[in-house]
Amino acid sequence: MNPIILITGATSGFGEAIARKFAASHWNCIITGRRKERLDSLAAELRQLGVQVLPLVFDVQDRDAVFSALGDLPAEWKNVEVLVNNAGLALGRDTFDGADIDDWEQMIDTNVKGLIYVSKAILPAMVKDRRGHVINMGSVAAKEVYQNGNGYCASKFAVDALSRSMRIDLLPHRIKVTAIHPGAADTEFSVVRYKGDDSKARQTYVGFTPLYAGDIADIVYYTATLPPNVCINDLVVTCLAQADAVYFHKEG
Repeated sequence: MNPIILITGATSGFGEAIARKFAASHWNCIITGRRKERLDSLAAELRQLGVQVLPLVFDVQDRDAVFSALGDLPAEWKNVEVLVNNAGLALGRDTFDGADIDDWEQMIDTNVKGLIYVSKAILPAMVKDRRGHVINMGSVAAKEVYQNGNGYCASKFAVDALSRSMRIDLLPHRIKVTAIHPGAADTEFSVVRYKGDDSKARQTYVGFTPLYAGDIADIVYYTATLPPNVCINDLVVTCLAQADAVYFHKEG
């Protein structure tokens, strides 16, 4: 049987690319997201690669919806080998005193609580089987705080801390935990952050070549397919023009 991967936030960006990468390598895919049409379209595309796909429409912010969808998976989908906690977002680039608390709450509810809910729903089966791999998508913002990053940085620092804690606590169960922290990547990230302002979003990547979703999908696949005795715990990934969360070299 093909191994099974579960990917949250699969309707765009990293999640969509990760699903394509694994499906092309004959993994059956559980894909989740809020946008049903996009999810169904991706599911149809992946099935053309000869794999089984289970699309589940829910918002990771909704605790009841998460446990309803994932707490009672069909028997043939219960043995998830890899969980990719990819659902997440950034909203706003405002000073701490000027930021919108609703933005902060949505980031915390999605980036932190959503990761917790999904992990708690999937881990019991992994613990029972004494195998599995949890891959949490963090950010360079999990490593350094930058100006006007406040709520987003806080949420990703939490992802970093949770990943380290999970790695320690799940050691006795032989479960791998990996945190992958991408830098600037040309996905829907900036469009969402700037609330649909395409002009501001495009300016984010002017003067350098950023990461692309496929780059991160390749890295996720690499970390997930290493020998059983090897676990990459923590990985920071940037494009060549970016050194960390703050420093870039831009041409022109």
